[in-house]
Amino acid sequence: MTPKLTVFFIVEPPDYEVMACFLAASLREQFGDQVALVGYCPDIKLDQVSPNVKEVLRRMGCEVRPFVVEGRFSPAYPHGNKILATMEPRDTEFSAFFDSDILCLRQNRVENIIMAGAVSLTPAASMNWGKTDNWNLIYDACDMAIPEERIKLARQSGERQRIPYFSSGLFSFPEQYRSPDGRSFPQVWMDVAQTIDAHPDVPGKRPYLDQISMPLAIQKSGLKWNILPEEQHFILGGKLRGDALPEDREIFTVHYRQLKVLKETGLTAISRKMLKRQAGVKRIDKAGEDLDDDE
Repeated sequence: MTPKLTVFFIVEPPDYEVMACFLAASLREQFGDQVALVGYCPDIKLDQVSPNVKEVLRRMGCEVRPFVVEGRFSPAYPHGNKILATMEPRDTEFSAFFDSDILCLRQNRVENIIMAGAVSLTPAASMNWGKTDNWNLIYDACDMAIPEERIKLARQSGERQRIPYFSSGLFSFPEQYRSPDGRSFPQVWMDVAQTIDAHPDVPGKRPYLDQISMPLAIQKSGLKWNILPEEQHFILGGKLRGDALPEDREIFTVHYRQLKVLKETGLTAISRKMLKRQAGVKRIDKAGEDLDDDE
């Protein structure tokens, strides 16, 4: 089977290289060979990635690739790594970015998370950035009009609709699509992010730059947004901290943010079992020792 979708994520020591292994195992468990896997590491940290991590990912058919970070954002912007990784070349019809602190929990299909002519993603949990004047400012900076459409955020109270604002923790897009001026979606996203970042009057843009630029990039590229069901990107923590997963819903993917949240939700054992089935180990020693089956 030739994969239609590449799922890519960040493999960065120390914490995100471990999370990436659990993510990769869960992707293999729930998508099988429907997807290609690529882990991206900032080039300045590639030699710090544990040999054990590289081996575990290799066993699951996941290559670790470097990407250049120096001089891409000034000053450096670690949250922008997902934008930089998105700009790297891939040869599948679609690509999807998953934050490393995500876990796939049930059998899934590529068709559930992609759509032609669209960036598929979910609303942000809440809006921690931006009053109306701030949104006017960034749309003006990019020579764009604020869209008329409004959405409901995942964890907002009340029914008031908001300016489109999405999570950048999980999204997919068509790789071969080009905007009217010949640019890919990642190229447009980078340009929009740089435009907003360079504007001296935009307040508090970091660390939110990746998310505040996302809806503008989708529109400027000529794509649409395809809002996925929350079950495809269920965000834990925040208002739901300490709550068990809802039993009356089929949750495909959880975004747990911190390993302790994974433990609180009772998913640590599940993540290790998937790693065991897919890579032959349940734990990853970050010290670079030989991989041992610790069952």
